[in-house]
Amino acid sequence: MDRRTFLRQSLVATAGAGMLTTAGMVTARAAEPGSGPYGSIEGIDPDANGLILPEGFTSRVVAVSGDPVAGTDHLWHLFPDGAATFPDGDAGWYYACNSEVFNFMTGFENHGGASSIHFDADGQILDAFPILSGSHSNCSGGPTPWGTWLSCEEGFFPPAWGRVWECDPTGEGEAIARDAMGFFAHEAVAVDPEEGMLYLTEDSKGGVLYRFTPDAYPDLSSGRLEAMIVVEDSVTWGEVADPTGASVPTQEQVPGAYVTPGAEGIWYHDGWIWFTTKTDNRVHAVDLRNQQYELVWDGSGDRQPLTGVDNITVEEGSGDLFVAEDGGNMELVVISTEGEVAPFCRIADPTHEGSEVTGPCFNPTRDRLYFSSQRGPTTRPTNEMVAAVDLGNFGGVTYEVTGPFRGRIEPPAPSTTTVAPTTTVAPTTTVAPTA
Repeated sequence: MDRRTFLRQSLVATAGAGMLTTAGMVTARAAEPGSGPYGSIEGIDPDANGLILPEGFTSRVVAVSGDPVAGTDHLWHLFPDGAATFPDGDAGWYYACNSEVFNFMTGFENHGGASSIHFDADGQILDAFPILSGSHSNCSGGPTPWGTWLSCEEGFFPPAWGRVWECDPTGEGEAIARDAMGFFAHEAVAVDPEEGMLYLTEDSKGGVLYRFTPDAYPDLSSGRLEAMIVVEDSVTWGEVADPTGASVPTQEQVPGAYVTPGAEGIWYHDGWIWFTTKTDNRVHAVDLRNQQYELVWDGSGDRQPLTGVDNITVEEGSGDLFVAEDGGNMELVVISTEGEVAPFCRIADPTHEGSEVTGPCFNPTRDRLYFSSQRGPTTRPTNEMVAAVDLGNFGGVTYEVTGPFRGRIEPPAPSTTTVAPTTTVAPTTTVAPTA
């Protein structure tokens, strides 16, 4: 069995296990500020990497843009953004991450893409390599249950609208453009493995939430694109007749489509999708089985502690949401299943001012959390990485946080049964020596 086949089967099994252990735990509710499951981080000093973390958690820098990833010759890409992890079949994992270099920054040349880092079971880096090139504006994306990374282009300008690329995090297969999923300012995507549907966000003031139904799931080469309509919290869907948006933008093709202004991250968990809209600082949820919409967090008016909502992930073991801030005070904020909103991590180093927190995701055993400061300080200037991009030494830093996440998968306990050592027993009969 090759790595890609094992990866696909492992992900399906992992997703199923997660749904069984958390079934019935996740429901949307109006969240309120609180201390959260890990307690307050106020009064805690930053660690050596400039992160303020709850007690019991530690951090390390995984990669710095423009520098070789440790132990490899692969230069980490500029402006790291959306990310996800995938089991490798040997207790390790692949970490796939986008490079958000917008085409309008480069004279509409394509300098974005995505890379992957391979970790072993102990979290040591084995390799790093590109998995997508010749792309642009790669913002967020999403993992699939069959083991691929969907990289979303946030292209704003026709005819270079964004598209979705399906990438192999192992680096063994070529990336494939999935044009049937539409041309617009793609942000992120989440897969419902039970119904075989995909949900996509659009980062635009007049953007809408899309649903893509493949003709032959999980083949994404063809299918039907729809936009969400919400009436008194009941959800229906209207077909997008022309997913290319060639004559009419996709967001304008469905009368009454629910506007999701500046939509950002989206994640599927246990029959729900959760997504964010930065224009109004809100976190939303849709109960897919009952087609009902709910507002989870309303941060309008810069309501604390969560502002500048952006990328999102769900810690599958507990159902807790982790929301990254674009600006604000550079925090990663947890919305617990108990309905409390609390900062989990803050990047306190002032050299990260003007950056944003991107790409939160957990490793398969959920004891390591990855994220980036997209324009964090670097040793090399950005124009040495991409000549047309001149933003000084602020190309991005990628972190790992390790600790007692409450949904982590515990390693098997050592056996308490003691086996008695083997003893040598002398024979009970002997042969008399010859006289």
